[in-house]
Amino acid sequence: MLRQSLDQLIHSPLDGIDLISTDVFDTLLLRQPRSQRSRVMQGEQRFARLLREEGFAVSPQHLFRTRQLAERYAYRALNVGGGAGEVRLVDIVARQVALLGLPECMIDRRMALEIAIEKASLCANEPLAKALRLQRQAGIRIVAVSDTALSTPLLAELINHFHGPGLIDAIYSSADAGASKRYGQLFSSVLSEEGVIASRVLHVGDDFIADCTVPQAMGIRTVHLPKGRLRRLAAQADGAWVEAARAVRHHLAPTRQRIPEISDRTAFGKEVFGPIVAQFCLHMWLYATQAQTQGNAALLFCARGGIGIREVFERLLNKLQLPLSIRRENVMISRLVAARAAVARRSRAALDELGREFRKGSFADVANALGGHCYDLSGPWQATFERQRFYAMLDSPEGALVLDDIVRQTELFERHLDVVSSNATRIILCDTGLYGSTQRLVAAGLPQRQFETIQFARCNYKGFSEDHFPQVVGLVVEEDFYNPLKIETVILRYWQIIESLFEPAIPSVRHFHEVEGGGIRSNAGDIAHGRFDPAADNPLLTGVLQYVEQVQNGAQIIGDADHAWVRLKQAITNPGAFDMEALGVGARSVDFGRQESVFVLNQSAAPDLARKLASVKAQLWREGAIARDFPLLKSALLPALELVHIVRGVSARLSR
Repeated sequence: MLRQSLDQLIHSPLDGIDLISTDVFDTLLLRQPRSQRSRVMQGEQRFARLLREEGFAVSPQHLFRTRQLAERYAYRALNVGGGAGEVRLVDIVARQVALLGLPECMIDRRMALEIAIEKASLCANEPLAKALRLQRQAGIRIVAVSDTALSTPLLAELINHFHGPGLIDAIYSSADAGASKRYGQLFSSVLSEEGVIASRVLHVGDDFIADCTVPQAMGIRTVHLPKGRLRRLAAQADGAWVEAARAVRHHLAPTRQRIPEISDRTAFGKEVFGPIVAQFCLHMWLYATQAQTQGNAALLFCARGGIGIREVFERLLNKLQLPLSIRRENVMISRLVAARAAVARRSRAALDELGREFRKGSFADVANALGGHCYDLSGPWQATFERQRFYAMLDSPEGALVLDDIVRQTELFERHLDVVSSNATRIILCDTGLYGSTQRLVAAGLPQRQFETIQFARCNYKGFSEDHFPQVVGLVVEEDFYNPLKIETVILRYWQIIESLFEPAIPSVRHFHEVEGGGIRSNAGDIAHGRFDPAADNPLLTGVLQYVEQVQNGAQIIGDADHAWVRLKQAITNPGAFDMEALGVGARSVDFGRQESVFVLNQSAAPDLARKLASVKAQLWREGAIARDFPLLKSALLPALELVHIVRGVSARLSR
């Protein structure tokens, strides 16, 4: 197939073609059967040696992990933001260097290592080069077009290294153009710069979508040169081998207990939650740093949990001197606020949420919560809420007053949003998690704006639609169930501790009002950053901030977090007496405009052991309930519960 395609390029008449564009990697330059993971690991090993010579002790493992993190969240931010543009390798390396507290001069030296490894991992596609030279001699212009994180000068260095100068007339890199082949914009840039129409261009490449389907849809003729199956399988096997070897080295590496004996909640916050939250904030910085390169964006921290998150985030940026210019503000929002906007537009998403929150309530209960008043509603409004009838109820004469208040509250929220976002075209909400209800509701209610959400964890525990999940990023966890192979998912066993950790002692946002001068305020008060202490009366968050004040760099955070997750898992799944005290959160507000609260651990009134055991299923922290109520049986009950979670998680994944 490859020879047949090249013969076509060499011998077939190319009448009507003024320009040939060629892909670079796996087309003009062929890769040896080595995976990207293998090449990156080799580069980090060389970088570690270079750093050691310069007096910086950073392990290849930490270099590799920070590089992976920088790449992962750069591409997530790129894709969530629409996929247009490209991630630049020099930015990835710059973020890696900043996380590790290394001098900026190391960016160029790391880039030089990258190119040296590329030269050792590539070889020239001589048959293709011969064909291109023949066509160039016939007067056809030859350009290289590549979806790559490398800049144009670095691409030129690689092409000239293997083919010598004079083969390519111009080079177009997606990293420099801020556009990609896969979405068509890079081809559009080439057509514009070269002053040629699509029908007079022939493109050659290996990727069926980016090099064939997309350009063909634009009217460009194509020649497909697919990568051989054996070469592709060999590269995959190499990547799997490198990852397995890295995992074994990490598992067998000598460890020492970094977490001292913990005696109070503040110390628990510092030693356990400190590294975990700092890790979360590093991921947030990597995401936001990429997002700010893609246009007019704002990072808005949602009341209430986002306020605590921002306090840690800002202090960590300052401590590690991590640059970030994206607009950052606290925003007065809640699920109730977002639901009003969705109800005003008759969104199904709002009905899902209301049906779940008020499944035992009345239509009047829903109306009072959404409208923000106690209305004099009688008759059918006192019936049990049915979501399929709600919008018709709002259209009734009695419902008109409620709807007017809903619309008015939504208008006030939009005015507040305009101020804090400064009319950003990309609004990134930051919250704790899990399902992303606020994202789903506010996006449905205000479709003219572009919302996305980054949060600690993402999980569809509600069983609702996941249509909004592409715009919701769990920066630490993205799983629906506890996964024993992913220790971070242990927080899904006791999510209330994460909410309690970040939420300050202020009410949830329920209603807005206009103040003198036209400003907008809410019942939550002034939540602007720096106006109050989110850690007041919160020893766990106080401990987190203490950890941030003594941390040195990202490598320390990554290492400390490895140990902290182990300790947190122990505290959640097999709690001792102190863990029960440290992780106890008491009553939690049910919110959504209501005054009720629920206890994470209820006292069981069951008259016998069997019913008391059965009541554990209703507890929000089941392991805590077992440790409290069955101290003599917990050594048998807790492993059994762990097994139940494992089997459920495995079964759910197998059924997909």
